[in-house]
Amino acid sequence: MTVESTAARGTTRSSGKRTAAKTPAKKAPAKRKAAQPTAPAAPAQPELVQLLTPEGERVEHPDYAIDLSPDELRGLYRDMVLTRRFDAEATSLQRQGELGLWASLLGQEAAQIGSGRALRDDDYVFPTYREHGVAWCRGVDPANLLGMFRGVNNGGWDPNSNNFHLYTIVIGSQTLHATGYAMGVSKDGADSAVVAYFGDGASSQGDVAEAFTFAAVYNAPVVFFCQNNQWAISEPTEKQSRVPIYQRAAGYGFPGVRVDGNDVLAVLAVTRAALEHARSGQGPMLVEAFTYRMGAHTTSDDPTRYRTDGERAAWEAKDPIQRLRAYLEAEGLADEAFFAGLEEESEELGRGVREKIRTMPDPDTMAIFENAYADGHALIDEERAQFAEYLASFADDPADSAAERGN
Repeated sequence: MTVESTAARGTTRSSGKRTAAKTPAKKAPAKRKAAQPTAPAAPAQPELVQLLTPEGERVEHPDYAIDLSPDELRGLYRDMVLTRRFDAEATSLQRQGELGLWASLLGQEAAQIGSGRALRDDDYVFPTYREHGVAWCRGVDPANLLGMFRGVNNGGWDPNSNNFHLYTIVIGSQTLHATGYAMGVSKDGADSAVVAYFGDGASSQGDVAEAFTFAAVYNAPVVFFCQNNQWAISEPTEKQSRVPIYQRAAGYGFPGVRVDGNDVLAVLAVTRAALEHARSGQGPMLVEAFTYRMGAHTTSDDPTRYRTDGERAAWEAKDPIQRLRAYLEAEGLADEAFFAGLEEESEELGRGVREKIRTMPDPDTMAIFENAYADGHALIDEERAQFAEYLASFADDPADSAAERGN
């Protein structure tokens, strides 16, 4: 037997005696401690900038002060009342078949009017599809907002006339448009600012994250204005983010602030400060307006399937219009004649919008081919001819009509 074979069998020769080879004893594996789940640290209670309590009492904030004249206060109240009246009329029009869809802003009037009135004429706005109050502040005819929802145009206003871009249906993409535009503003040496509106649902989109990155890296003068209305259709905010939305800005290297979105004074003060931050070369800023969507996501949605009546009732007590009215009345800044006159004005606005919608002309069907290319294109010409032939096929054939009458 060879040495190799005996070694293979675990034995050795020593002093002529055969002994078993000693092998080191195996240590028992140490018991691994079971991983204990670590509860996430409770985030610090987010600060909510507020200047007007839900009861209509005026309070101060160390970082955001505002001093408005009685006329300015009444003007903010008028803006919110008329915007709500227009919104209610649009919802009724959709229910009656005059609009294909409508996205209501009910409950978000303060967030939109406060931020809209903070803008300068040379600032530029990139909205989503719910910024009816901001459009009002930019001088866009309310009836023009309805053309797209009626299906007669892609937006009934010239964006360059009001520095208010067309509504954006694709969720979150307008934040990239706003960032690119703001980078251009910076390169032009202008001191204007850009505002991108989006909702809490859009904050989960990759486009928004990319816009934050580009805006921070290029120090773009853009204010990201998030209307956190608590629900992305049926998805609550807490299922989208483990931290308050405004705190996300820190991860990208720029400041964020949460404001009471039902407090028009606080929204105005915070947005003014954010715009000045952007204009002065300090880069982007994120404003989270903490508010609530009182109605449905759109008229195709049923919020009673995912929200409780108690939740809505709790937010109704924070109504932005009622709290400002309480303040105006308590301070003697508006009398019954003012409120009565405004009610009459709001009804007149509703009637005017209804009349404009019902008389709004249908678009030229062939117009979709007109501006595809500046100098024309053979393929477009072919498609135009095919579509015209298709439309003509629906025309009544006089012979067929006569035969049908004869039968």
